[in-house]
Amino acid sequence: MTVIQIRQPAVAGMFYPDDPALLQQQVADFLAGEEAPAGPPPKALIVPHAGYIYSGPVAARAYARLQPLRSRIRRVVLLGPAHRVAFHGLAASSARYFATPLGLVPVDQAALEQILSLPQVQVLDEAHRDEHSLEVQLPFLQTVLEDFSLVPLVVGDAEPGEVAEVLEPLWDGDETLFVISSDLSHYHDYETARTIDSATSRAIEQLHPEAIHHEQACGRNPLNGLLLAARRHGLQAHTLDLRNSGDTAGPRDRVVGYGAYELH
Repeated sequence: MTVIQIRQPAVAGMFYPDDPALLQQQVADFLAGEEAPAGPPPKALIVPHAGYIYSGPVAARAYARLQPLRSRIRRVVLLGPAHRVAFHGLAASSARYFATPLGLVPVDQAALEQILSLPQVQVLDEAHRDEHSLEVQLPFLQTVLEDFSLVPLVVGDAEPGEVAEVLEPLWDGDETLFVISSDLSHYHDYETARTIDSATSRAIEQLHPEAIHHEQACGRNPLNGLLLAARRHGLQAHTLDLRNSGDTAGPRDRVVGYGAYELH
């Protein structure tokens, strides 16, 4: 197997600026209007992954929760759906670092070795090469956290129990954060999307993965695995923001839903 030293950005200049100064300013602008509310620190976040002009304001609502935890969180387990490659299970990367215009994020090799013993986890660099669902989260994480390592997992065809089984050995304490990357409904009219996305939000808040289907969230597989694990660990889920592209930067005849959630 060929080992990749650095996973290079695939969607810089498309989903977000490829100029470091412009990117840093855009992320800072999204976060500037957000205050981290009081309350227990999140163990997990659910955030959207569209182009920043569409979903960036919604994602920032969740990432603002991490600003008081800048030095506490040392590892981020990041899961997103596969948009370009079909496979069963969860795909790890052989890369030692993930790059963005803001710099390099080291991959937690020890954590990957730990979960690669599970039959549903494999190294599949093809799944990571052009995938945006993980990449677009990294500039936000690089901005709100100090030094952290990454466990990047693209999720293909996997049952909630298979995903939850992977999360379990990585659960650990406050130094580990889980981030699930998922948009909500796709290409309905504005009011239909609001109805569907409201039902999905209720299912997330109730930790009810059985009620969330593929047409409700493109990241259903990693999302439902997290909800199952959260139920086992006694976490609570809260909606931080719920909008769609008709609210942020697009027309209202065909919208994509975006939600931000925290679990603690």
